Order: sequence, then structure tokens, then C-alpha cells
Amino acid sequence: MDLLTIILLIIIGLLTFFLLKKERVFGINTEENSEKETVKIVESKDYRNNLYDLLNYIPEAVIILDKSKKIIFSNISSNKLFQIKLNENISGFLRNPDLLNSIDKAFQGTNVTDFEIEIRNQATQRLNITAYLDHNNIFFDEQSCVLLMRDLTEFHKFQQLKSDFVANVSHELRTPLQSIKIGLETFDDNSELKKNSEINNLLPVMISQSERMENLIRDLLSLSKIELQEHIRPTHEIDLIELLDYVIKTYEKIINKNNIKIKFNKIENFKIIGDRDKLIEIFTNLIDNSIKYSDKNKEITISAKKDGELNIVSIADQGIGIPKESLHRITERFFTVDPSKSRSVGGTGLGLAIVKHLVSQHRAEMDINSVENQGTTIDIKFNSL
Repeated sequence: MDLLTIILLIIIGLLTFFLLKKERVFGINTEENSEKETVKIVESKDYRNNLYDLLNYIPEAVIILDKSKKIIFSNISSNKLFQIKLNENISGFLRNPDLLNSIDKAFQGTNVTDFEIEIRNQATQRLNITAYLDHNNIFFDEQSCVLLMRDLTEFHKFQQLKSDFVANVSHELRTPLQSIKIGLETFDDNSELKKNSEINNLLPVMISQSERMENLIRDLLSLSKIELQEHIRPTHEIDLIELLDYVIKTYEKIINKNNIKIKFNKIENFKIIGDRDKLIEIFTNLIDNSIKYSDKNKEITISAKKDGELNIVSIADQGIGIPKESLHRITERFFTVDPSKSRSVGGTGLGLAIVKHLVSQHRAEMDINSVENQGTTIDIKFNSL
């Protein structure tokens, strides 16, 4: 047997071996593997059908889209909420730029959570939405975007009803309160009446309480208006350094009277998208609180800082501080750490509640850190321009 014959026999033997093991070596499916693949496909379909059944039990609306924004699945809750047709483009009935941009971001790999939109079809609807990219093809054999929607329409209607009630009652109280205040001031100017020691003792208390009631009504009206507009995003370019300079200047007389020093650490290019009047209200409330709850000869430090894409305004005082157990409640309406102190300085307990809603309207964040009897630091984190 020559060398060529031996080589041919070796090649034939190797080919035979590979053919017998082809499903393992070359990945070619044998009949047995084909049956296994068929079983896997059936199991996959059963798994997804069970998943779709589960989604139909969820009370929130679930809509799944392909890359062209066509609807490839909608659960029962979404069908009740909207008139949905499969393979219809979602922009056909949910025409909202924020929603469509969020879907695009999701397909780019950025999951977008917890944003609200307002839809005006036959009736106005408020929706809270999370957009999630299905990287692992759990729901379909292609990348898809899962939208989880909560209908907040009734909640917002209730909030509006509450705000309208507070606004109407507060407005109706202003006129009689003004009359009472004018009457008390007239009595206070009457020297004959002030000779009576009882009247002389009561009048300052009554005037002080009427002023406090006036401040309370003003803050309630402001808060109810802010709540109704909280979903409307500001659109103007604001230079925060210039705005803070303006607010600080309005407090010059009070600062000098209390012998309090304000230190302002500025930086360049500190602009955001915001509403000037509402930003003034934010920082007026915060600086006002720092002054009210600080003793004389103390210092308030206002710092402008950058952290990545954030513009941060930090207001730190050396005041009475907030106990650790009260920090989580400090932005609640009418909550005050020290009620007697709050009454003595004319506080209404609504200042930080107003700030919280205005910060939310600017899509910003507020962090509060405080140590009792040492001071409080409040950071407002805005998206930079």
C-alpha cells in the first residue's frame, strides 16, 4: 500500500467521523436536534403567551412598540384607556413630543422613567409613563420598547378641585380680613383707647395675628396657583447669578438690621431654563427662612457650584437647625419644627411646601441637610443650560 492510498484512507476515515458527529462539530442539526428545537420554539411561545396573560391582569396600561413605533402588543387596561389597533403607529392617537422623544431615547438605550404628559383627545388625560427597552427580547423576537402608563387624570382633577376650593375660600377671606386689620390699626392710632391697659395689651397681639392671617392667605393662594401650574415647564433662559444678586439686594435692610452677613460665592456661566418670578420666589423663601431662624451676628453662605450637567445653588445658614426626626416632614404644609418660634417671626408653615412645588416645576431636585443648633444647608440642583 503506497503512501497516497494511506493518505486517502485517513481522509475517508476523518470525514466519516465528522459526519457521524456533525451536529456537535459543524452545528448541523440532526433529526433529534430538530425535534429539540421544535420543542424549544413551542415552549417559547407558551412562555410568551403566559407573559401576555400576566400583562393583561396588570391594572396599568402596557403598550409594546417596535422600532418604527408600531404597536405590537397592548393589554386590556390600555385598550380600555385608548382606542388601540395593533400595527398602528402610536403617534396616531398619542401626539405628544415628550412621549415620542422618550421612545426614541429608549431605543437608543436610555430607559426613561417617571415623566408625566397631558393628552388632549376627546377629553384631557394626565399620564405617568415609564419607557423601557427590552434588550433581551423577552416579549418578542426583536428589540421592543415597553411603555407602562398610569392614568392620573382623576387624581389631578381632585388636586385641581382642592386647589380651587382653597383659592376661593382664601380669596373670600381677604376682604373681611382687610376690614378687621384697618379697624385695628385705627384703634391703635387712638390715644384715648390706648389709655385702657387691657386694650393696650390686646391690640398689638390682634394686629400681629391679623398680619399673620394675611400672610397665610397670601401663601395659600400662591400654593394653590403653583399646584395648578406645576406640570407646565418653564421656557426662559435665566442667569442664576444675576437673579440671586437681585434677591440678596432686596434683603439688605433686614440683613443690616439683624447684623447678619451674607457671603455669595459666584461662578461664570451659571444659566438654566426657568421662570424668573418663580425662581425669585424659591430663593426669597429660602433666604427669608435662613434669616428668620438665625440669631444676630451669624453668617449665611450662598454658593453656586457645578457638578457635571447640574447647576447647584447651595444656601447654608448657622441657624437653629432641624432635628433629624423632622427632616422628612419639613416640606409638609403647616409643619414647623418650633411652632412658637415660627409664630414669633411670622412664619406660616407653607414656605418650604411652596419651594418644593416650584422646584418640581423646574424639574430640579432639593436636598436638605441639617444639624440641630448648628444650621441647615439646602441644595437646589438644576439642569444646566
